[in-house]
Amino acid sequence: MAQVELDSITKVFEDTSGPIVAVEELSLDIPDGEFVVFVGPSGCGKSTTLRMLAGLEQITDGELRLDGEPVNDVSPKNRDIAMVFQSYALYPHKTVRGNMGYGLSLSTDLSDEEVDRRVVEAAEMMGIEDLLDKKPGSLSGGQQQRVATGRAIVREPAVFLFDEPLSNLDAQLRKHMRTELSRIHSELGITTIYVTHDQEEAMTMADRIVILNDGQLQQVGSPKEVYYRPANTFVADFIGSPSMNFFDVKLRTESDGTGTLVGNGFTYEVSEKIVQQSNGEGDYILSVRPENFTVVDSLSPTSIEATVDVVEVIGSDNFLYLDVAGKECRVRAPVEVEPEEGEVIQISFDEEDLHLFDRNTEDALIHGHERAESEPKLIEHKA
Repeated sequence: MAQVELDSITKVFEDTSGPIVAVEELSLDIPDGEFVVFVGPSGCGKSTTLRMLAGLEQITDGELRLDGEPVNDVSPKNRDIAMVFQSYALYPHKTVRGNMGYGLSLSTDLSDEEVDRRVVEAAEMMGIEDLLDKKPGSLSGGQQQRVATGRAIVREPAVFLFDEPLSNLDAQLRKHMRTELSRIHSELGITTIYVTHDQEEAMTMADRIVILNDGQLQQVGSPKEVYYRPANTFVADFIGSPSMNFFDVKLRTESDGTGTLVGNGFTYEVSEKIVQQSNGEGDYILSVRPENFTVVDSLSPTSIEATVDVVEVIGSDNFLYLDVAGKECRVRAPVEVEPEEGEVIQISFDEEDLHLFDRNTEDALIHGHERAESEPKLIEHKA
């Protein structure tokens, strides 16, 4: 196991049109034994970061340290890191036993008996001990993924790296394998860095989430922190499904110290506390999570009129897609709330659930209140 430190890591690719900055001055301290998930859209730099950690990409600038020792110039085979790729990269002519033990036989002087012992132990952990004498061509995608993970486990490395290992699996199997990988991490306690574009995977597996966009760090925090206290509108929009609702508003202050948020087609009265926490009168972005809206019976100073476009019945809840003066608004409602398409309804939310962002920088200024830390509403937590 190892502590991983990224100190202003930068990766620049040279292109005929000029240099491309894939990762820009990324600094991060990952304690020994932590499960960290890198998440972000395609092209954000997460896989490039993982490849620099593995030694498969040269670091342009900055320093990478394992247990305090710089490893920029250390070859991949000497970094004590095991990596599982999106493609399982199994040798088709070798058995499962041969695939899992081959790298260990090449890179160590362990006896054949010791290699086989480790392979059997890893296979039992992955639940594939009955497949050891089969070849990859006869295995399902999920079984091949388990073999690839078992191949990494037998190395007993200081650090595990996973590069979107579940993306080739169907949805049901992905959920199952998420639980399995979390269990394995709990048992082994090995520092694990996991890359995915799937924010649900990040939310359910991570001790901490690292969110990247365009090669730049947006936020680092626990699943609850990035969900309930997003650092900016990118994080707020990326984390959560359906994503947050955003409205351009102006804050107008009143003589008694309270205020009113004025949006296109609605107004919303806020307390003196919100006014004091803001930057005063001016332009803001109001944001509210879909599950924080409530369908109400009548118009009030804190309600918004909306027209129902689409109702999605998903079983446990209904997703309402509404039109608020030409702006789409997504609401997660109880199953008994099922308005007709085209119906005009009133929706509202508690002031404690609003988020306010600076219109120019898109950085967060105000988050709901602290009850969110003890009342998760949408996050599926790690098993």
